[in-house]
Amino acid sequence: MRKIYFPAVLIGFVLCASTGSAETVVTEHGGDTYVSGGTITQTLEVSGDAFVAGRSTTVLGQANEDFHVAGFDVLIEADVGEDAYAAGATVTLKGTVGQDLTAAGFTVRTDTTSRVGGNARLAGATVIVDGPIDGALSVSGRDVLLNAPVTGDALVLAKTLRFGPKAVVAGRLKYTTDTRMDVPERVAPAARVTFEPLTGGTLLREWDGIREMPIFPTFASVFFGFLVTLLFFVLLGAIALGFAPRHVSWLRKSIGAAPGRTLLQGVVGLSILFGAVPVTGLTIVGIPFVPVAILSIVLVWTLAYALGAYAVAMRVWIGLGGQIDPHNVTRLAVFAAAIIAVALLNFIPFVGWVANYTLVLLGVGAMTHAALLALVPDIDPAFDLDMQPVDQDNPKT
Repeated sequence: MRKIYFPAVLIGFVLCASTGSAETVVTEHGGDTYVSGGTITQTLEVSGDAFVAGRSTTVLGQANEDFHVAGFDVLIEADVGEDAYAAGATVTLKGTVGQDLTAAGFTVRTDTTSRVGGNARLAGATVIVDGPIDGALSVSGRDVLLNAPVTGDALVLAKTLRFGPKAVVAGRLKYTTDTRMDVPERVAPAARVTFEPLTGGTLLREWDGIREMPIFPTFASVFFGFLVTLLFFVLLGAIALGFAPRHVSWLRKSIGAAPGRTLLQGVVGLSILFGAVPVTGLTIVGIPFVPVAILSIVLVWTLAYALGAYAVAMRVWIGLGGQIDPHNVTRLAVFAAAIIAVALLNFIPFVGWVANYTLVLLGVGAMTHAALLALVPDIDPAFDLDMQPVDQDNPKT
């Protein structure tokens, strides 16, 4: 089936979730009628569209325009003026549909009392077509039984296909099954029958109309993405070193002065960030700020990753004999080399993940330590902003 569209799945289950009750609730809005509940047996007289959702739904009456229904057991005895959409574990149509029918479920059946005035698109593990189809028929299923006249073309993709005594295809019949079968002349003459074996390629071509299949990225796209990422972090480092060099230096030196403590503080800070999301939502009034909390996690994670990489890179640079306080251009070059090195580590399973996460913890730990000093200035009086020893008899405030 080239297109599957079930507004009933989205709108219907939202209705069920919003009521939270087994009682049947009927709401009218904008000319449309919404019905939701647990076990529903409802007679409709609707001039506009109808939306029905419940665990077990039986709908009678009439809907002059489109009809949408979702549930575990779905029985449609209503007459629909235009299109009908149905989704459920079992879907049975006993009424008439003026235009197109789209239905999906484990078991889908059009009863002998039903009639579809337009095209029928059916999908399920077991699909039984007993009601006449005035348009074209498209079926995708494991076991399909066709036992009704089809005025237009018929397209069937199934593991097994059977024809009942009332089966007639006035147009072309194209079927795809495990093996070729003898289609009775009363169903369709051989000149109007096309068989295509059921293969993996066939299934992929059928899926092409629904979504793009995943493919592995090319080397060029991966390399271009890496260059963009590297440029982003170098630009971020240039902004930080250009506008807040002393603060970056302090954070970097705090990581080198106490890496163990910084890691522990990183765990605490990251826990606070992630814990802020559900806590904000639980306050009810803070629900609109949940996206802000999530965005804060992404922002802090990115900044912490850059800070951790920069701190480790500078520590290695100094250990190899480099200047303690080099020029900003040199700092950026060292930082870029660190980003490249960490990116290469990602190709080593597990090691790359551990390295990235450790850098994030170091960065978050340094920022958490800075936040604690801002809240409680005397928490660590041993160092000033430049990480120089403080005169305990005359500490800075």
